[in-house]
Amino acid sequence: MLTISRLAAYAGVTVRAVRHYHRIGLLPEPERDHSGYRTYDAAAVVRLIRIHALAAAGVPLARVQELLEADPEEFAASVRAIDKELRAEIRRLQGTRERLAKLAAGEQLALPQSVVDYLDRLRGLGVEERYIELERDGWIMIAAQVPDLIDAVIAKKHEELDNPDMVRLYQLVSGALDWSADDSRIVEVADILERLLIRAMAAGEADAGRVGGKLTDVMDDQFVDLLDTTMLETSPVAERLMAMLAERGWKGWTRVERVPPHP
Repeated sequence: MLTISRLAAYAGVTVRAVRHYHRIGLLPEPERDHSGYRTYDAAAVVRLIRIHALAAAGVPLARVQELLEADPEEFAASVRAIDKELRAEIRRLQGTRERLAKLAAGEQLALPQSVVDYLDRLRGLGVEERYIELERDGWIMIAAQVPDLIDAVIAKKHEELDNPDMVRLYQLVSGALDWSADDSRIVEVADILERLLIRAMAAGEADAGRVGGKLTDVMDDQFVDLLDTTMLETSPVAERLMAMLAERGWKGWTRVERVPPHP
């Protein structure tokens, strides 16, 4: 007759594991002998080895009991069922790992791949990371509001980057976070923005004097105000730029409208 420590050693498990199997009912607890010790026989060794082999093979402990008691046909069917469940779990875990890898890359926490690719293109143009982060946050909010439109919007943004004016605009605003409100380069930014707005209107990307088209039309006014306010809070330059554009007859940032110029 064997002590619990000898039983564990023969089966290749720990004493703690044996006690755990007792608690969950996988391994029957023997009666104590006259000295107060539990003793085990060869049948307990065999059962414990089988339990350990099944657990080591990946069988959930909740399923071990049914396999221990199954006939050969039932055993094979149960193993196939467990294997199917494990393969599904592996696919789920692989998907989780892929999502975690994307999150580790930084930007795919709440952004579709199209926006991530666009931000990477801006980096390739030399746009500073601080500005990239501001633009990223804006796209996170927009993508959450119009998930069905975001890929088409980003495709249009890629087309716009073929315009030298747009590239120059990004190069300027990238460093504008450190400008003062009276920096002379703000005039160049305003000139470029106005050329781009006029070009958009000429291309028919406007409705009743509004530039922005399909995207801004589906955004409610409160959300548009939120985006505009966020932009204005980034730098003193933003407020002056909006004032300059208003003087030239342009109102808004996210949803731009042609209005009579300020006197």
